[in-house]
Amino acid sequence: MLIQLSQSIDSFLHDVFVTNFTWWAVIGVFGQLLFAARFIVQWIASERAGRSVVPLAFWFFSIGGAAIVLAYGIHRRDPVIILGQALSFLIYFRNLALIAKERRQRGKVAIEGGE
Repeated sequence: MLIQLSQSIDSFLHDVFVTNFTWWAVIGVFGQLLFAARFIVQWIASERAGRSVVPLAFWFFSIGGAAIVLAYGIHRRDPVIILGQALSFLIYFRNLALIAKERRQRGKVAIEGGE
């Protein structure tokens, strides 16, 4: 039984990481790495600030990762990936809009305060 389980796991791993490892898989992995990078950026920024922060780069990594993983999902015709990544764009772009709005308001206050 243990030998059969070991062979099944070996067969599964070979199928996933060797047989099915195509250029599209490389693209999908790259998209996932962008998602991982955004959390590293967020962690470093929070550690430096001594509080939880979400830097602008987090949202750009999010958009890049989502775009690449969405392309991978479309290629694979995977509805879960397609829906999940397509909907995430709304969140990412909304956060960028909120950041831009806040920066405009801060700039306006600085101009008005300096006069």
